[in-house]
Amino acid sequence: MLKKVSGLKKPLKGEITIPSDKSISHRAVMFSSIAEGECIVRNFSSGADCHSTLNLFKQLGVNIDFIDDKTLKISSVGKLKKSDTPLDNGNSGTTMRLVSGILAGQNFDSVLIGDESLSKRPMKRVIEPLTLMGGEIKSVDGHAPLTIHGRSLRGITYTSKLASAQVKSCILLAGLNAEGETTFTEPYTSRDHTERLFEYLDADIKINGTSVTVKPSKLSAKDIEVVGDISSAAFFIVAGLIVKGSDFIIKNVGINPNRSGIIDVVRRMGGGVNIQNERVVAGEPCADIRVQYNDSLNGCVIEGSDIPRLIDELPVIAVLASQAEGEIIVRNAEDLRNKESDRIKCLVEELTKIGINIRETTDGFIVSGKRELNGNATLESYHDHRLAMSFYIAGLVCKNEIAINGFEWTKISFPEFEELMFKLTTLNL
Repeated sequence: MLKKVSGLKKPLKGEITIPSDKSISHRAVMFSSIAEGECIVRNFSSGADCHSTLNLFKQLGVNIDFIDDKTLKISSVGKLKKSDTPLDNGNSGTTMRLVSGILAGQNFDSVLIGDESLSKRPMKRVIEPLTLMGGEIKSVDGHAPLTIHGRSLRGITYTSKLASAQVKSCILLAGLNAEGETTFTEPYTSRDHTERLFEYLDADIKINGTSVTVKPSKLSAKDIEVVGDISSAAFFIVAGLIVKGSDFIIKNVGINPNRSGIIDVVRRMGGGVNIQNERVVAGEPCADIRVQYNDSLNGCVIEGSDIPRLIDELPVIAVLASQAEGEIIVRNAEDLRNKESDRIKCLVEELTKIGINIRETTDGFIVSGKRELNGNATLESYHDHRLAMSFYIAGLVCKNEIAINGFEWTKISFPEFEELMFKLTTLNL
Protein backbone atom coordinates (compact mmCIF):
# COMPACT_ATOMS: atom_id res chain seq x y z
CA MET A 1 0.00 0.00 0.00
CA LEU A 2 1.32 3.44 -0.99
CA LYS A 3 0.56 6.04 1.69
CA LYS A 4 0.82 9.75 0.88
CA VAL A 5 1.60 12.25 3.66
CA SER A 6 1.49 16.03 3.43
CA GLY A 7 2.99 18.61 5.76
CA LEU A 8 0.67 19.90 8.48
CA LYS A 9 -0.30 23.55 8.33
CA LYS A 10 -1.83 23.60 11.82
CA PRO A 11 -0.73 22.23 15.22
CA LEU A 12 -1.68 18.94 16.85
CA LYS A 13 -4.11 19.49 19.73
CA GLY A 14 -6.29 17.47 22.09
CA GLU A 15 -5.97 14.22 24.02
CA ILE A 16 -5.42 10.60 22.98
CA THR A 17 -5.15 7.28 24.83
CA ILE A 18 -2.25 5.27 23.54
CA PRO A 19 -2.80 1.56 22.72
CA SER A 20 -1.57 -1.14 25.04
CA ASP A 21 2.07 -2.11 25.41
CA LYS A 22 2.96 -4.93 23.04
CA SER A 23 5.83 -6.28 25.15
CA ILE A 24 3.56 -6.63 28.18
CA SER A 25 0.65 -7.98 26.10
CA HIS A 26 2.89 -10.78 24.80
CA ARG A 27 4.02 -11.64 28.32
CA ALA A 28 0.54 -11.42 29.84
CA VAL A 29 -0.70 -14.15 27.50
CA MET A 30 2.43 -16.30 27.80
CA PHE A 31 2.71 -16.17 31.57
CA SER A 32 -1.02 -16.65 32.16
CA SER A 33 -0.93 -19.66 29.82
CA ILE A 34 1.65 -21.46 31.95
CA ALA A 35 -0.04 -20.51 35.25
CA GLU A 36 -2.73 -22.76 36.68
CA GLY A 37 -6.15 -21.13 36.96
CA GLU A 38 -8.24 -18.41 35.34
CA CYS A 39 -7.48 -14.72 34.88
CA ILE A 40 -8.57 -11.64 32.96
CA VAL A 41 -6.15 -9.65 30.77
CA ARG A 42 -7.43 -6.12 30.16
CA ASN A 43 -6.31 -3.68 27.44
CA PHE A 44 -4.69 -6.39 25.30
CA SER A 45 -2.88 -5.13 22.19
CA SER A 46 -4.67 -5.25 18.84
CA GLY A 47 -1.33 -5.55 16.99
CA ALA A 48 -0.77 -8.55 14.73
CA ASP A 49 2.36 -9.64 16.63
CA CYS A 50 0.47 -10.05 19.91
CA HIS A 51 -2.26 -11.97 18.16
CA SER A 52 0.43 -14.34 16.86
CA THR A 53 1.29 -15.07 20.50
CA LEU A 54 -2.37 -15.50 21.42
CA ASN A 55 -3.06 -17.93 18.56
CA LEU A 56 0.11 -19.90 19.26
CA PHE A 57 -0.94 -20.62 22.85
CA LYS A 58 -4.38 -21.65 21.68
CA GLN A 59 -2.55 -24.23 19.53
CA LEU A 60 -0.80 -25.38 22.70
CA GLY A 61 -4.13 -26.16 24.37
CA VAL A 62 -4.80 -23.00 26.39
CA ASN A 63 -8.40 -21.72 26.54
CA ILE A 64 -8.38 -18.06 25.54
CA ASP A 65 -11.60 -16.15 24.84
CA PHE A 66 -12.34 -12.50 24.06
CA ILE A 67 -14.80 -10.86 26.46
CA ASP A 68 -14.61 -7.74 24.28
CA ASP A 69 -12.11 -6.54 21.66
CA LYS A 70 -9.43 -5.72 24.27
CA THR A 71 -10.25 -8.06 27.17
CA LEU A 72 -9.24 -11.72 27.39
CA LYS A 73 -10.26 -14.55 29.69
CA ILE A 74 -7.47 -17.12 29.95
CA SER A 75 -8.03 -20.53 31.55
CA SER A 76 -5.11 -22.93 31.88
CA VAL A 77 -4.31 -26.14 33.71
CA GLY A 78 -0.71 -24.95 33.96
CA LYS A 79 0.54 -27.44 31.38
CA LEU A 80 0.81 -27.11 27.62
CA LYS A 81 -0.16 -29.70 25.00
CA LYS A 82 1.80 -30.72 21.93
CA SER A 83 0.66 -29.07 18.71
CA ASP A 84 0.24 -31.41 15.73
CA THR A 85 1.07 -28.57 13.35
CA PRO A 86 3.91 -26.01 13.28
CA LEU A 87 3.48 -23.01 15.58
CA ASP A 88 3.22 -19.88 13.45
CA ASN A 89 4.94 -16.83 14.99
CA GLY A 90 4.03 -14.53 12.09
CA ASN A 91 6.36 -11.51 12.09
CA SER A 92 6.98 -11.57 15.85
CA GLY A 93 10.54 -12.04 17.06
CA THR A 94 9.36 -11.54 20.64
CA THR A 95 7.02 -14.50 20.31
CA MET A 96 9.61 -16.83 18.80
CA ARG A 97 12.42 -16.00 21.20
CA LEU A 98 10.35 -16.09 24.41
CA VAL A 99 8.32 -19.15 23.46
CA SER A 100 11.57 -21.02 22.74
CA GLY A 101 12.41 -20.72 26.43
CA ILE A 102 9.03 -22.14 27.43
CA LEU A 103 9.03 -25.00 24.93
CA ALA A 104 12.65 -26.10 25.50
CA GLY A 105 11.68 -27.63 28.86
CA GLN A 106 8.42 -29.33 27.83
CA ASN A 107 7.96 -33.10 27.45
CA PHE A 108 7.11 -32.82 23.74
CA ASP A 109 8.62 -31.52 20.52
CA SER A 110 7.59 -28.34 18.69
CA VAL A 111 8.29 -26.60 15.40
CA LEU A 112 8.34 -22.79 15.28
CA ILE A 113 7.86 -21.03 11.95
CA GLY A 114 7.48 -17.39 10.90
CA ASP A 115 7.04 -15.18 7.88
CA GLU A 116 9.82 -14.34 5.44
CA SER A 117 11.04 -11.41 7.50
CA LEU A 118 11.13 -13.30 10.80
CA SER A 119 12.91 -16.22 9.14
CA LYS A 120 15.87 -13.91 8.46
CA ARG A 121 16.23 -12.71 12.05
CA PRO A 122 18.98 -14.18 14.29
CA MET A 123 17.97 -16.91 16.74
CA LYS A 124 21.42 -18.12 17.81
CA ARG A 125 21.27 -15.64 20.66
CA VAL A 126 18.61 -17.83 22.37
CA ILE A 127 19.69 -21.19 20.95
CA GLU A 128 23.15 -20.96 22.54
CA PRO A 129 22.11 -20.44 26.20
CA LEU A 130 19.18 -22.87 25.89
CA THR A 131 21.61 -25.51 24.61
CA LEU A 132 23.84 -24.88 27.64
CA MET A 133 20.76 -25.58 29.80
CA GLY A 134 20.36 -28.98 28.12
CA GLY A 135 17.93 -27.92 25.42
CA GLU A 136 17.99 -29.39 21.94
CA ILE A 137 17.10 -26.97 19.14
CA LYS A 138 17.65 -27.39 15.42
CA SER A 139 17.63 -24.38 13.12
CA VAL A 140 18.54 -23.31 9.60
CA ASP A 141 21.95 -21.81 10.29
CA GLY A 142 20.63 -19.99 13.36
CA HIS A 143 17.34 -18.95 11.78
CA ALA A 144 13.75 -20.19 11.75
CA PRO A 145 12.19 -22.61 11.34
CA LEU A 146 13.22 -23.95 14.75
CA THR A 147 12.65 -27.55 15.79
CA ILE A 148 12.63 -27.77 19.58
CA HIS A 149 12.97 -31.19 21.17
CA GLY A 150 11.61 -30.82 24.70
CA ARG A 151 14.09 -31.90 27.36
CA SER A 152 14.71 -31.66 31.10
CA LEU A 153 16.68 -28.47 31.67
CA ARG A 154 19.29 -27.48 34.24
CA GLY A 155 19.91 -24.01 35.61
CA ILE A 156 22.97 -22.08 34.43
CA THR A 157 24.77 -18.82 35.07
CA TYR A 158 24.88 -16.98 31.76
CA THR A 159 26.61 -13.71 30.93
CA SER A 160 25.32 -12.06 27.77
CA LYS A 161 27.41 -9.66 25.70
CA LEU A 162 24.15 -8.09 24.52
CA ALA A 163 21.61 -6.24 26.66
CA SER A 164 18.47 -7.96 25.37
CA ALA A 165 15.11 -8.30 27.08
CA GLN A 166 14.11 -11.04 24.64
CA VAL A 167 17.15 -13.21 25.39
CA LYS A 168 16.86 -12.52 29.11
CA SER A 169 13.16 -13.38 29.14
CA CYS A 170 13.75 -16.57 27.16
CA ILE A 171 16.31 -17.84 29.67
CA LEU A 172 14.25 -16.82 32.71
CA LEU A 173 11.21 -18.61 31.29
CA ALA A 174 13.32 -21.71 30.74
CA GLY A 175 14.59 -21.33 34.30
CA LEU A 176 11.06 -21.64 35.70
CA ASN A 177 11.11 -25.27 34.58
CA ALA A 178 14.80 -26.08 35.14
CA GLU A 179 16.65 -27.89 37.91
CA GLY A 180 18.42 -25.44 40.21
CA GLU A 181 18.93 -21.69 39.87
CA THR A 182 19.21 -19.82 36.59
CA THR A 183 21.07 -16.50 36.52
CA PHE A 184 21.21 -14.11 33.57
CA THR A 185 23.63 -11.16 33.54
CA GLU A 186 23.76 -8.42 30.89
CA PRO A 187 26.01 -5.38 30.40
CA TYR A 188 23.13 -2.93 30.93
CA THR A 189 19.67 -3.53 32.30
CA SER A 190 17.32 -4.07 29.36
CA ARG A 191 13.54 -3.63 29.69
CA ASP A 192 12.37 -5.53 32.76
CA HIS A 193 8.72 -6.34 32.01
CA THR A 194 9.39 -10.04 32.59
CA GLU A 195 10.94 -9.45 36.01
CA ARG A 196 8.10 -7.14 37.10
CA LEU A 197 5.42 -9.53 35.91
CA PHE A 198 7.23 -12.52 37.45
CA GLU A 199 7.21 -10.73 40.81
CA TYR A 200 3.53 -9.82 40.39
CA LEU A 201 2.71 -13.48 39.59
CA ASP A 202 4.73 -14.81 42.58
CA ALA A 203 7.75 -16.32 40.82
CA ASP A 204 10.85 -16.98 42.95
CA ILE A 205 13.02 -14.24 41.46
CA LYS A 206 15.91 -12.13 42.73
CA ILE A 207 17.41 -9.05 41.07
CA ASN A 208 20.94 -7.84 41.79
CA GLY A 209 22.11 -5.01 39.58
CA THR A 210 22.23 -6.27 36.00
CA SER A 211 21.82 -9.90 37.12
CA VAL A 212 18.51 -11.72 37.53
CA THR A 213 18.14 -15.12 39.20
CA VAL A 214 15.07 -17.34 39.03
CA LYS A 215 14.40 -20.63 40.81
CA PRO A 216 11.94 -23.29 39.65
CA SER A 217 8.54 -21.67 40.19
CA LYS A 218 4.87 -21.98 39.42
CA LEU A 219 3.27 -18.70 38.37
CA SER A 220 0.00 -17.63 39.97
CA ALA A 221 -3.01 -16.80 37.81
CA LYS A 222 -3.87 -13.14 38.44
CA ASP A 223 -5.74 -10.47 36.52
CA ILE A 224 -3.43 -8.24 34.49
CA GLU A 225 -4.11 -4.77 33.11
CA VAL A 226 -1.73 -3.74 30.33
CA VAL A 227 -0.51 -0.14 30.33
CA GLY A 228 -0.04 1.96 27.19
CA ASP A 229 2.97 1.45 24.93
CA ILE A 230 5.68 4.11 25.19
CA SER A 231 7.18 2.89 21.89
CA SER A 232 3.89 3.77 20.20
CA ALA A 233 3.67 7.04 22.14
CA ALA A 234 7.14 7.97 20.84
CA PHE A 235 5.81 8.74 17.35
CA PHE A 236 3.34 11.24 18.81
CA ILE A 237 5.92 12.70 21.18
CA VAL A 238 8.19 13.46 18.24
CA ALA A 239 5.30 14.79 16.14
CA GLY A 240 4.29 17.17 18.94
CA LEU A 241 7.84 18.44 19.35
CA ILE A 242 8.35 19.26 15.65
CA VAL A 243 4.90 20.34 14.37
CA LYS A 244 4.71 24.06 15.16
CA GLY A 245 2.31 25.08 17.94
CA SER A 246 1.37 21.55 19.02
CA ASP A 247 0.18 20.93 22.59
CA PHE A 248 -1.61 17.71 23.58
CA ILE A 249 -1.82 14.95 26.20
CA ILE A 250 -1.14 11.23 25.74
CA LYS A 251 -3.02 9.17 28.34
CA ASN A 252 -2.08 5.90 30.04
CA VAL A 253 1.56 5.57 28.93
CA GLY A 254 3.86 3.04 30.59
CA ILE A 255 6.92 4.89 31.90
CA ASN A 256 8.98 1.91 33.04
CA PRO A 257 12.48 3.41 33.63
CA ASN A 258 14.00 0.69 31.46
CA ARG A 259 11.76 1.77 28.54
CA SER A 260 11.55 5.54 29.00
CA GLY A 261 14.84 6.50 27.36
CA ILE A 262 12.91 8.55 24.78
CA ILE A 263 11.73 10.88 27.56
CA ASP A 264 15.25 11.33 28.93
CA VAL A 265 16.70 12.03 25.47
CA VAL A 266 13.95 14.53 24.64
CA ARG A 267 14.66 16.36 27.88
CA ARG A 268 18.41 16.40 27.13
CA MET A 269 17.53 17.97 23.80
CA GLY A 270 15.40 20.62 25.54
CA GLY A 271 12.04 19.20 24.44
CA GLY A 272 8.79 19.85 26.26
CA VAL A 273 7.42 16.68 27.86
CA ASN A 274 5.70 16.79 31.24
CA ILE A 275 4.77 13.68 33.24
CA GLN A 276 1.38 13.85 34.98
CA ASN A 277 -0.86 11.56 37.06
CA GLU A 278 1.78 8.94 37.88
CA ARG A 279 0.54 5.55 39.13
CA VAL A 280 1.41 1.81 39.18
CA VAL A 281 -0.63 -0.79 37.25
CA ALA A 282 0.13 -4.53 37.64
CA GLY A 283 3.68 -3.69 38.69
CA GLU A 284 4.27 -1.19 35.88
CA PRO A 285 4.66 2.59 36.37
CA CYS A 286 2.22 4.55 34.25
CA ALA A 287 1.41 8.22 33.60
CA ASP A 288 -0.08 10.80 31.25
CA ILE A 289 2.36 12.80 29.11
CA ARG A 290 1.86 16.37 27.94
CA VAL A 291 3.79 17.19 24.76
CA GLN A 292 4.48 20.76 23.63
CA TYR A 293 6.21 22.05 20.50
CA ASN A 294 9.73 23.37 20.99
CA ASP A 295 11.62 25.39 18.38
CA SER A 296 14.94 25.25 20.22
CA LEU A 297 15.91 21.58 20.33
CA ASN A 298 19.61 20.76 20.73
CA GLY A 299 21.75 17.83 19.65
CA CYS A 300 23.14 15.21 22.04
CA VAL A 301 24.94 11.86 22.16
CA ILE A 302 22.92 8.66 22.61
CA GLU A 303 25.03 5.65 23.60
CA GLY A 304 25.79 2.93 26.11
CA SER A 305 23.07 2.36 28.69
CA ASP A 306 20.73 4.66 26.72
CA ILE A 307 20.41 2.15 23.89
CA PRO A 308 18.44 -0.74 25.44
CA ARG A 309 16.03 1.84 26.88
CA LEU A 310 15.09 3.26 23.47
CA ILE A 311 16.29 0.81 20.80
CA ASP A 312 12.87 0.74 19.08
CA GLU A 313 12.51 4.52 19.16
CA LEU A 314 15.79 5.31 17.39
CA PRO A 315 14.24 5.57 13.88
CA VAL A 316 11.79 8.29 14.95
CA ILE A 317 14.50 9.94 17.06
CA ALA A 318 16.43 10.35 13.79
CA VAL A 319 13.48 12.37 12.49
CA LEU A 320 13.46 14.47 15.66
CA ALA A 321 17.20 15.07 15.27
CA SER A 322 16.68 16.61 11.85
CA GLN A 323 14.83 19.50 13.53
CA ALA A 324 17.43 20.12 16.24
CA GLU A 325 20.46 22.42 16.25
CA GLY A 326 23.78 20.61 16.07
CA GLU A 327 24.35 16.88 15.83
CA ILE A 328 22.66 13.82 17.25
CA ILE A 329 25.22 11.00 17.48
CA VAL A 330 23.94 7.45 18.06
CA ARG A 331 26.50 4.82 19.13
CA ASN A 332 26.45 1.21 20.40
CA ALA A 333 23.21 0.50 18.49
CA GLU A 334 24.51 -2.21 16.16
CA ASP A 335 21.55 -4.43 17.08
CA LEU A 336 19.40 -2.10 14.97
CA ARG A 337 20.76 -4.09 12.03
CA ASN A 338 18.99 -7.23 13.31
CA LYS A 339 15.44 -5.90 13.44
CA GLU A 340 12.70 -6.32 10.83
CA SER A 341 15.18 -4.60 8.53
CA ASP A 342 18.72 -3.30 8.82
CA ARG A 343 17.34 -0.17 10.41
CA ILE A 344 20.61 1.73 10.25
CA LYS A 345 21.20 1.20 6.53
CA CYS A 346 17.54 1.58 5.52
CA LEU A 347 16.97 4.63 7.69
CA VAL A 348 19.94 6.44 6.17
CA GLU A 349 18.99 5.53 2.60
CA GLU A 350 15.39 6.70 2.91
CA LEU A 351 15.72 9.81 5.10
CA THR A 352 18.43 11.13 2.79
CA LYS A 353 15.81 11.22 0.01
CA ILE A 354 13.81 13.93 1.80
CA GLY A 355 16.74 16.15 2.74
CA ILE A 356 17.81 14.87 6.15
CA ASN A 357 21.59 14.99 6.65
CA ILE A 358 22.13 11.54 8.13
CA ARG A 359 25.30 9.44 7.94
CA GLU A 360 25.67 5.73 8.62
CA THR A 361 28.26 4.41 11.08
CA THR A 362 29.10 0.83 12.00
CA ASP A 363 27.03 0.90 15.19
CA GLY A 364 24.62 3.77 14.63
CA PHE A 365 24.21 7.03 12.76
CA ILE A 366 24.84 10.78 12.92
CA VAL A 367 22.19 13.37 12.07
CA SER A 368 23.06 17.00 11.45
CA GLY A 369 20.19 19.50 11.83
CA LYS A 370 18.52 21.91 11.60
CA ARG A 371 17.12 21.07 8.17
CA GLU A 372 14.14 22.00 6.06
CA LEU A 373 12.77 18.74 4.67
CA ASN A 374 11.93 18.81 1.00
CA GLY A 375 9.76 15.74 0.68
CA ASN A 376 8.70 15.03 -2.91
CA ALA A 377 9.97 11.44 -2.71
CA THR A 378 8.79 7.85 -2.32
CA LEU A 379 10.24 6.09 0.72
CA GLU A 380 10.46 2.31 1.11
CA SER A 381 9.34 0.76 4.39
CA TYR A 382 11.26 -2.51 3.87
CA HIS A 383 8.33 -4.34 5.53
CA ASP A 384 9.31 -2.57 8.76
CA HIS A 385 6.46 -0.99 10.73
CA ARG A 386 8.66 1.36 12.77
CA LEU A 387 10.35 2.74 9.68
CA ALA A 388 6.96 3.30 8.02
CA MET A 389 5.60 5.27 10.99
CA SER A 390 8.83 7.25 11.41
CA PHE A 391 8.63 8.29 7.76
CA TYR A 392 5.00 9.36 8.29
CA ILE A 393 6.10 11.67 11.14
CA ALA A 394 8.82 13.11 8.91
CA GLY A 395 6.18 13.76 6.25
CA LEU A 396 4.26 16.02 8.65
CA VAL A 397 7.05 18.63 8.44
CA CYS A 398 8.04 18.19 4.78
CA LYS A 399 7.61 21.06 2.36
CA ASN A 400 6.23 18.73 -0.31
CA GLU A 401 4.18 15.55 -0.16
CA ILE A 402 5.92 12.20 0.38
CA ALA A 403 4.75 8.64 -0.30
CA ILE A 404 5.53 5.60 1.85
CA ASN A 405 5.57 2.21 0.13
CA GLY A 406 4.36 -0.72 2.25
CA PHE A 407 2.59 1.38 4.86
CA GLU A 408 0.26 -1.55 5.63
CA TRP A 409 3.07 -3.01 7.77
CA THR A 410 2.07 -0.54 10.50
CA LYS A 411 -0.81 -2.93 11.25
CA ILE A 412 1.78 -5.29 12.71
CA SER A 413 2.23 -3.17 15.80
CA PHE A 414 -0.04 -0.14 15.68
CA PRO A 415 -3.28 -0.46 13.68
CA GLU A 416 -4.73 2.63 15.45
CA PHE A 417 -1.85 4.89 14.39
CA GLU A 418 -3.63 6.93 11.70
CA GLU A 419 -6.89 7.12 13.67
CA LEU A 420 -5.12 8.70 16.64
CA MET A 421 -3.15 11.07 14.46
CA PHE A 422 -6.41 12.16 12.79
CA LYS A 423 -7.94 12.77 16.23
CA LEU A 424 -5.18 15.26 17.05
CA THR A 425 -5.82 17.15 13.82
CA THR A 426 -9.64 17.35 13.93
CA LEU A 427 -9.67 20.24 16.40
CA ASN A 428 -7.97 22.29 13.70
CA LEU A 429 -10.39 21.53 10.87
